[in-house]
Amino acid sequence: MSRRSPLERVEVETGTPADRAVIWLHGLGADGHDFEPIVPWLPLDPGHRVRFVFPHAPPRPVTLNAGLIMRAWYDIRSLGERHDEDEAGIRESAGLVAALIDEQVGLGIRPDRIVLAGFSQGGALALSVALRCPSRLAGVVALSAYLVLGHSLAAERSPANAGIPVFQAHGTHDPMVPLVAGEQTRDALRALGYTVDWRTYPMGHEVRPEEIQDIGAALDRMLRA
Repeated sequence: MSRRSPLERVEVETGTPADRAVIWLHGLGADGHDFEPIVPWLPLDPGHRVRFVFPHAPPRPVTLNAGLIMRAWYDIRSLGERHDEDEAGIRESAGLVAALIDEQVGLGIRPDRIVLAGFSQGGALALSVALRCPSRLAGVVALSAYLVLGHSLAAERSPANAGIPVFQAHGTHDPMVPLVAGEQTRDALRALGYTVDWRTYPMGHEVRPEEIQDIGAALDRMLRA
């Protein structure tokens, strides 16, 4: 019996028994239902039996939003290049996501058939967890995201995922996570030797149909192991 992660979630399977998994983390203030409708629109190989896991972040007060309680993977205290990171919150949620990975492995899915994906805050966390994961993963998808705990990544990154495929996408007119934040993340990852498939789209802080096609193609490549 695998240990079940304490995170509540939505699950969608494209076939049973599932032999691959995508753990997809939502953005600030959303929940696991946010990306659930995207699954039928992803151009995946019909032979891939994929379990999509969309966890709900725990509710917590968010300083940037006047302390309102909402679903968030960690607190956001301020914006800007040198924003005050909630390191404790990031690491706490990273542990919860790591438990989700362990749960899928316990259910019979190899780590190298598991992709971490996320949007905005969820994408930042997905990157942080994937690059530090001790087991080789299939890939990581970071949408409209940025780098957290960048100061410790070089020391904490996992040799097992030194060659992990990274798909990173961003809107050129994003008012929430500026394009420069995505570009700096891309450059930081490439400087550490990661291969980053970088895409931009003429949009804001959102996901568009042409991006969905590219996400699906990236997932399909990652899940071919």
